[in-house]
Amino acid sequence: MKKITILGATGSIGQQTVDVCLHHQDEFEVVAVSAGKNIKLLEETIKQIKPKVVCVIDEKDALYLQEKYKEIKCVYGPEGLDYIATIDEVDIVLNAIVGFAGLLPTIHAIEAKKDIALANKETLVVAGYIITKLVKENGVKLLPVDSEHSAIFQSLQGNKGNKIKRILLTASGGSFRNKTREELVGVSVEDALKHPNWSMGAKITIDSATLFNKGLEVIEAKWLFDVDYDQIEVLIHPESILHSAVEYEDTSVIGQMGTPDMRLAIQYALTYPKREVLVNGESLDLTKIGSLTFIKPDFNRFHALELAYKAGKIGGSLPCVLNGANEMANLLFREGKIEFLQIEELVEKAMNAHQVIQDPNVSQLLEIDCWARDFVLKEINK
Repeated sequence: MKKITILGATGSIGQQTVDVCLHHQDEFEVVAVSAGKNIKLLEETIKQIKPKVVCVIDEKDALYLQEKYKEIKCVYGPEGLDYIATIDEVDIVLNAIVGFAGLLPTIHAIEAKKDIALANKETLVVAGYIITKLVKENGVKLLPVDSEHSAIFQSLQGNKGNKIKRILLTASGGSFRNKTREELVGVSVEDALKHPNWSMGAKITIDSATLFNKGLEVIEAKWLFDVDYDQIEVLIHPESILHSAVEYEDTSVIGQMGTPDMRLAIQYALTYPKREVLVNGESLDLTKIGSLTFIKPDFNRFHALELAYKAGKIGGSLPCVLNGANEMANLLFREGKIEFLQIEELVEKAMNAHQVIQDPNVSQLLEIDCWARDFVLKEINK
């Protein structure tokens, strides 16, 4: 019986993780979960999986839950998050928190020698050099949950010692993949949130539309698979059937295909190295798909992707600025305070204004993240 903590249990990935665990109750026990402010959904989740510990953001929500569910230990805030990430009996922590907030609990879980199933790409974007070192020092597994990185991870199985020539990182292209830059002027939040293939949270769906999500995944892939940025090639693949692939030095390309279902990647991270039946999983019918399309993204059209490559190659503190500025700009767009194209404009301004620090420590990263967010806010309030 593998014992699990789910960080971000009420989000899209968190709920799909709950679904996987419910269908494999003989293999998984969810010991603890965290949630943000969606207390109604959290209560439904509590009734489904009956965790021993629950963490929320606000003390008032923790007090409410503690009164209602006396058999459960309720904690809150950053201290509560650290607590459930390091519970002794837990074997693996699945981190589905969105954004920079996922960094510290990942670090503390690794230091507590927990295996990590990572859906929180920002952890590696801002602190890949710290995380990869900690993973080695503590002898834990770092298992990717993003569908693309899971596909790459799966494509590497049985090929230990064989040299990677390229990683082919696929992207759906998001809600506006067929629009020109001129056509992006004045697009609505509602249209940006209409992802054609995947069911994701609002922040990630907007990131998919800008291609910042894919840019962050480029940086994540660099740290997960120890490759250079020039070895990572992004391909827009509208059908989202080939989830990513690896080319080896003999030019053989091995990829992972399947219908767009995040539960497959989640389940593989939890059951690795075994494969289990994906309950209610849809088998891929290539005759229905008919054809697969692959397009090289234009950096002039998808400037966000170019910014991510730049941040990754320069390294140091710049990916932290990229991420923090994007998180704030993404939020401002969703709140209707800026236009869609201003997201990448504000991120680029923050990157240009920042003095790069090489190998910043965690305290410095926290300060840099705050600086990037404040910079964006000041820019729109000029």
